[in-house]
Amino acid sequence: MTNKAIISTDKAPAAIGTYSQAVKVNNTVYLSGQIPLVPETMVMVEGDFRAQAHQVFKNLSAVCEAANGSLADIVKLNLYLADLGNFPVVNEVMAEYFQQPYPARAAVGVSELPKGAQFEAEAVMVI
Repeated sequence: MTNKAIISTDKAPAAIGTYSQAVKVNNTVYLSGQIPLVPETMVMVEGDFRAQAHQVFKNLSAVCEAANGSLADIVKLNLYLADLGNFPVVNEVMAEYFQQPYPARAAVGVSELPKGAQFEAEAVMVI
């Protein structure tokens, strides 16, 4: 029997389309992509790429917590960068939010992200 629950929190940006912040099926949580929107204002965080990366991981963390997990429970992380030249910055910022053993990960260069964001991340978490 499948146990499916929709995860939602006001501590992360509200969905800006036809999707849920996350969906939990049994002990696996599928987290939708997060861009660097500030949850309280739904406006892009001010600052450079590093500031955007921090906001994305804060948003992902909030959704993890709403599902009774944490970033440490992420098993697969997909990163989308509008400029792969920012990849070293992502690694530096990610090291502030994740400890070994790190999740499996993919990093993909894309031509455009929603709302002009420079960075987006989505994940799969097992709790």
